[in-house]
Amino acid sequence: MSDDSGLWLLLSGPAGATALYWALYRFYRNTDKSHAFERETSIDAKPVTGNDAKVGTITGTQATRIQGDNVGAYRARVRRVPSEARNADDGPPEG
Repeated sequence: MSDDSGLWLLLSGPAGATALYWALYRFYRNTDKSHAFERETSIDAKPVTGNDAKVGTITGTQATRIQGDNVGAYRARVRRVPSEARNADDGPPEG
């Protein structure tokens, strides 16, 4: 046997890895089948509407809490489902 007979086996590793990577890339990306939004969709540009009214100003964060937070009374926003309504449904209450 000559020394060159095993060279094909050595080169088949990187070649096979490259082929596998390319096949998986094409399968998952579907680059040849994807919708080309920029080419196939026409968008009519319209002027921007609205105003630049100033709503409020915050010049620094001196307060340690956010106004209106519910940290202390977190159950205030949670309401229990009445037992009659719970029994009318066949499943557990949502929430």
